[in-house]
Amino acid sequence: MFTGIVSAIGTLRSVKGRGKLRRMRIESRYPARSISIGGSIAVDGVCLTVVAKGGAGRRDWFDVDTAAETLACTTAGDWAAGKRLNLERPLKAADELGGHIVMGHVDGVARVVAREKLKDALRLKLRVPKDIARFIAPKGSIALDGISLTVNEVAGPEFSVLLIPHTLAVTAWRDIAVGAKVNVEVDVIARYLARLAEAD
Repeated sequence: MFTGIVSAIGTLRSVKGRGKLRRMRIESRYPARSISIGGSIAVDGVCLTVVAKGGAGRRDWFDVDTAAETLACTTAGDWAAGKRLNLERPLKAADELGGHIVMGHVDGVARVVAREKLKDALRLKLRVPKDIARFIAPKGSIALDGISLTVNEVAGPEFSVLLIPHTLAVTAWRDIAVGAKVNVEVDVIARYLARLAEAD
């Protein structure tokens, strides 16, 4: 479980394998000694399992495997060496829940359709697939590439979010552009409420 508060920006150093299974090596400021093999790390909002680790100092790294479902349902299939990635370690029982409850289970992929630079912020408009648009509500929470954000306006399959300078400084979204694809995880509470409504 995560909170959508990005704690580091990683750099994808290599991608090995093609097709249904790819191993990716990510360099980050997380000390290798603090990472557990078999543990989870959210990478651009995707909960992935650490399968190897190593390095020294600022060049510490960890490896993750991305399988067919992840490659098909997230942006991971498009990741290439050099890509900057939002990282978050799992939530501990005593940690502050600074964002919202994020599972790392991506619901779909959105595309940035508009980008408006404001004086001290950045407004983005995104379009999501219709099957997940119903879970998105004004003033509700959403995780985009693992970043916990508040939804501003909603119009059909499109919605907007506002990024403050701090968010731009501590995430890999500083240079996000129109046309970019991002991982979307809707609020888990909205997902379960919708399921309960369907059952009734």
